[in-house]
Amino acid sequence: PMDARSKILWSAAAAAAATATAGVLMAQATVGPKDVAFPTGWEKWQRYQIVSRHDTKQYRELYAKPEIVQAVREGKPIPEGAVLAMAIFSAQVDANGKPTRDAEGRFMKGKPIGVTVMEKRKGWGASVPAQWRNGDWQYASYMADGKPNEKANANIKACFECHLPHAKQDFVISLAGLSGTALGAASKPSGPGTVAIAEFLFGPEKITVKQGQAITWTNVDDSPHQVTVQGATTLRTPVVLKGQSTALQFNDVGSYGYICGLHPQMKGQIEVVK
Repeated sequence: PMDARSKILWSAAAAAAATATAGVLMAQATVGPKDVAFPTGWEKWQRYQIVSRHDTKQYRELYAKPEIVQAVREGKPIPEGAVLAMAIFSAQVDANGKPTRDAEGRFMKGKPIGVTVMEKRKGWGASVPAQWRNGDWQYASYMADGKPNEKANANIKACFECHLPHAKQDFVISLAGLSGTALGAASKPSGPGTVAIAEFLFGPEKITVKQGQAITWTNVDDSPHQVTVQGATTLRTPVVLKGQSTALQFNDVGSYGYICGLHPQMKGQIEVVK
């Protein structure tokens, strides 16, 4: 029989072991990029959208299994178990390094870069912090050869943050394409103090305004964007979805560089004059 001191030590050791076991089980239960498998055979699925990414000079194709596309086009919610794959390619470029376009004005497909995946499984969202959870979706990025893209997966939070503004459409930015309801290219606004966000570009890229004048940005892309002015004091607009506008007023003369807070490769320049 154990004396009192031995019982205390045994109880403490048992509690520590139980805690350690619980920690291991919790770690095993955490869902992340490692659980989102490479979508073997994605190229045989149904391609439902093509995207030209001007900021990265990439051509992208979006795929889903035909039964998923059919369900969504019949007006049903995206079902549990759905997998959406985005195949990423470099764009073909001309002698000046500018992407070449096909008859419809889209970039032409170059070399494969990788495949990003979003998969929906019941309960998967529980592993994601509530402030950037995307329902039960999880994301993963793969190289062209099917190996995990460890660098991208280490920053997988960026995927959740980019899709988060689309909560009303089950966090799927390409839902209009998936459902077959995508419209043609939206018209780009123009005029003094006006910048269009289109095709992952700020247009015009450089704009001049008078001191005290506001600049209005209007998003015509399917993807959300956010204007982030860099400098001694960082200014950020709210995230703007397709068809939405946002504005900032500049009271100090000077030169200001800015980027998209969600897509940092997108850059613009503001000159404020007297």
